Amino acid sequence: MITLYDMSLSGNCHKVRLLLSLLALPYQTQAVDLRGGEQRSPDYLQRNPFGQVPVLDDDGQIIRDSQAILVYLAKRYGGEQWWPDDAYKLAQIAAWLSTAANEIFHGPAKLRVHHKFGSTIDTATAQQTAEKVLGIIDRHLESRDWLASDSVSIADIAVYPYLALAPEGGLDIGAYANIIAWFQRIRALSGYVAMPGMWQA
Repeated sequence: MITLYDMSLSGNCHKVRLLLSLLALPYQTQAVDLRGGEQRSPDYLQRNPFGQVPVLDDDGQIIRDSQAILVYLAKRYGGEQWWPDDAYKLAQIAAWLSTAANEIFHGPAKLRVHHKFGSTIDTATAQQTAEKVLGIIDRHLESRDWLASDSVSIADIAVYPYLALAPEGGLDIGAYANIIAWFQRIRALSGYVAMPGMWQA
């Protein structure tokens, strides 16, 4: 049985919930009380010494980090569409996973944490980073439906949540028409699941 150690308002956890649903994989969730400090408990730190969510337990195989969990699920359960053999396609996916962990984290995700949860950040730098990455992604999607290949991949799943949650960070995501069209393609996928706060038309 797959168990996801989860926090309902986390975009990183949503990535994993979304892929599990798209792959129609049965799983159970175990909520982690971040406000109560459960992530710092000795029991939880055995699963993830960094004290972060999500963590995936697949019959005793423990995987931390949302990008790593996407890779694991895609490779083990997803087939060629989600984890292709082609080296170039894999490199494109890896590049977008890196973008999700870097520019998107330091831009849209940090702005959301600031506006929604009151975290202190360098808002000017985060705003600049967010606007830059949104512009790059919008231009990238001008002539293609998906980020890394000719079909949806874990690149799209990794990038999607914190862009869809960007309004909670004070960003006008509606100004990026190609990103909005991409949102709609993702939402049309069989098995799609949403979370509160995501952009609505």
